[in-house]
Amino acid sequence: MTTIVHDTTEAVCLCEEYNLYLKPIVKMTVSVALPQLKLPGKSISNWEVMERVKAMVAPEQFSALRISKSTMDFIRFEGEVENKGVVKSLLARLDGKTIKLSGFTDILKVRAVENKMDFPTRHDWDSFFRDAKDMNETLPGERPDTIHLEGLPCRWFTRRDALHPERPHETVLQAVFQGFGPVRQVDIPMLDPYREEMLDKNFNTFTFGGHLNFDAYVQFQEYGGFTRAMDALRGMKLMLKGEDGKAVACNIKVAFDTNKHLSEAALKKRQQERLKLQELERQREEQKRKEKEEEEQRKEEERKQREMEEEEKERKKEERLRKREQKVREREEKRTLKKVKKRREEDQKRLQMKIATEERRLLLAQRNLESIRLIAELLARAKVVKQQEAEQEQAAREALEREEQARQQVELARLQRLEACRRQQEEELRRVETEKERALELQRKERELRERLLGNLLKKTSGGGGQGAERTPPRGEASFPGGEAGIRGVLAPVNGLKAGERRPARSGGRSRPAEKRRASRGRESEEEPQQEAQPREEEREPARQPGAELRPSPRQPELQPGKEPEQQRRA
Repeated sequence: MTTIVHDTTEAVCLCEEYNLYLKPIVKMTVSVALPQLKLPGKSISNWEVMERVKAMVAPEQFSALRISKSTMDFIRFEGEVENKGVVKSLLARLDGKTIKLSGFTDILKVRAVENKMDFPTRHDWDSFFRDAKDMNETLPGERPDTIHLEGLPCRWFTRRDALHPERPHETVLQAVFQGFGPVRQVDIPMLDPYREEMLDKNFNTFTFGGHLNFDAYVQFQEYGGFTRAMDALRGMKLMLKGEDGKAVACNIKVAFDTNKHLSEAALKKRQQERLKLQELERQREEQKRKEKEEEEQRKEEERKQREMEEEEKERKKEERLRKREQKVREREEKRTLKKVKKRREEDQKRLQMKIATEERRLLLAQRNLESIRLIAELLARAKVVKQQEAEQEQAAREALEREEQARQQVELARLQRLEACRRQQEEELRRVETEKERALELQRKERELRERLLGNLLKKTSGGGGQGAERTPPRGEASFPGGEAGIRGVLAPVNGLKAGERRPARSGGRSRPAEKRRASRGRESEEEPQQEAQPREEEREPARQPGAELRPSPRQPELQPGKEPEQQRRA
């Protein structure tokens, strides 16, 4: 299976003539532990887990990711990356991390490790050939000098001028591996048509368009070439770089030969078996030729017998046909006479129907002409009426437009008056608010000054009268010479009154119903301009902003001079 390669920086040239390279194989194993499924009928999608694993390594990505094993306890993925440099980054993003799937409360733990390559080492082939009893290391093919390759793509090892591009060639294979050392010989079993019959095994012998990959044996003359080739192919896959710069790669299986495939004895044995098979094939062809001649002779005799039978059948058939034709002629003559008589009657009827049809058409044409004239007259009258109606509609439309212009001018004047009234009301409201704030500020200053003066007077009177008084006033009360009249006389200049006048009480002397009436009258007086301004605001043009509406300020509580500041705040 070939895959597209995007990054070829780590590729090593194998044969520049045929654009073949070796690219390192970097594989990882990712295991995801699955939780216990408590609800029946609920399952975990392997595809969803695979997509979560791919998302965890983003922006990096796997060149290939497949499921190697799936059980109720875990899912094992085998992934491949293009470069060795990103392995550590991928391991850091996957190993020890967790996955949360939708619909499951438990988390899935992820473990990731780098795969170790399963490739034979020098110790493997040295120990095999040393311990094998039927091997002679002095003979080619019975020592470590032959490489067995599996899964090579056929199209990558074809000659450019070959008639069959799907068929590999031994010279191309030899030229590719010549770079590791001198090659003694190569063998591609699929090119031998007798190989399958020789060894009674399925060697995937060549059939045009039937196979994509092939197996091959490469035997080196020297041990050094064999070792260099094995070391170069260890952990590698084969890559082909096209003329347009695009590259594809495929995995190949590499092993040393353990069956003495290219030994002298094996070659002689295959040659003898090939000769025997060729002789058997020649005998089979001769037998087939004789059988074919006998079959042709038998068919010729059968053909002559059939011809005689056909002639006899043809003669009898002609006799039957002659008698049948005689009967048919007699029957046809009778039928012809009947047809002639029937045709004459039909012609007579058709002529009468044609005359009636022509008379009917003439009548319909006259009626159509009268209808057309009537419709033309009606259309002319309707046209005159339509023109009169159009003139009337035009005059009515012009009158409506003049009325609309006059109405718009009146409306514009009314809106201007409303705007001037609104501005006047706004100025009045601002002036009232300013006066109100000034009055409240004066009341507050007056109250503070009065309390300060009262406190000073109480302190003076309490300091002078506390020594000779026979009776101590109750707690919370202050004595003053002259009583309440003396206090009023002292505070009269502060309050703006004469010495003999009394200031009307604000809180104590005023009844609660009177306060409510005054408060209600004050609110009504403030609401009347608002109610008058509201319909005027609704009649204004829609271009006015919502923030320009008139909103009355909240009423301030009336200050009562007879109470303490805390009581006034509570009131």
